[in-house]
Amino acid sequence: MNIVVIGGGTGSTVVLEGIKKFKELKLSVIVGMMDDGGSNAVVRDEFGLLPLSDVRKSILALADSQSNEVLRELFTYRFSEGNAIKGHTVGNLLMVSMTEILGSEVEAIEMFKNIFSVRGDIIPVTLDDVKLTAEYDDGSKVVGEHYIDEPKKHKNITTFSLSSPAKASEAAIRAIEKADYIILGPGDLYTTIMPNLLVSGIKEALISSKAKIIYIGNLMSKIGQTRHKTHRDIVEIIEDAIGRKFDFVLLNNGQFPPQAYKRYLEDGEHTIEDNLHDGEGRLVLRKNLVAFDPIKKEKGDSLKRSFIRHDSDKLARELYAIFNMKRNKLLKILSTFFGYYRD
Repeated sequence: MNIVVIGGGTGSTVVLEGIKKFKELKLSVIVGMMDDGGSNAVVRDEFGLLPLSDVRKSILALADSQSNEVLRELFTYRFSEGNAIKGHTVGNLLMVSMTEILGSEVEAIEMFKNIFSVRGDIIPVTLDDVKLTAEYDDGSKVVGEHYIDEPKKHKNITTFSLSSPAKASEAAIRAIEKADYIILGPGDLYTTIMPNLLVSGIKEALISSKAKIIYIGNLMSKIGQTRHKTHRDIVEIIEDAIGRKFDFVLLNNGQFPPQAYKRYLEDGEHTIEDNLHDGEGRLVLRKNLVAFDPIKKEKGDSLKRSFIRHDSDKLARELYAIFNMKRNKLLKILSTFFGYYRD
């Protein structure tokens, strides 16, 4: 069974870390290439390379759980001091080095897949150098993922686009064509999910794909992106971008860690109103998906991170049930039928 995850951010890594435990699944992740903040800004501006952070996260998410733990820690280590290297991860610097050695970012990804015994494909959505552009309801406009991701005050995006046309990588199109299930989310609406859908060829591939599409809803709102939006608002924005409805929507109905939840409320965020219903071409599933393990901020990381997150094992269990939904229904029918005759 071919499973494709589209995104590449922290939410996607949580999904991948969970479902990789089901060895019969063939996994691919299509990773966004528009991040231009922090270490990625240096990678783009000084080395002329595409951003590497989400690729690095995907490599670790799909890495064999038995891989060298010291090597994993080294790959994720972020420098907290030093003018030239502060904020950089060792993994990003190693990937830059490997790209220069091999002459290609794609070949560098393949090399690190071998080093970490990655089971699955990690695919850049595009190899074109583009940035994100957002226009707001107050008439302002910004260019750059990091400006959209961390606005100083909340305002609503009215128009969202790429700074120039970008063509989908052939590998991304092939993965979508072969997919049985495609997963979008969880992830920031305008800086993780939507950028991939703006790349030329992705929407067309999704429309023609025979795969079932699963959307995993976010747990909390985010300033400048989903604040004051409902699940219906968000779902319809994404469905409009892909040109078809989701087959499944997976939403959380579990409780949040109290202290982390309080911090979100103090920042002006809120739980996203669940106003979706079945019977509109989607099957809406509600499950307890929240992680309660404490999330530690990396040393040297200056970006604002989520402290309420999905639990990878809970997500994997529910996703696996969706993957096997038809099979389980058939087994239940057969069991009932043969049980009748045994009686």
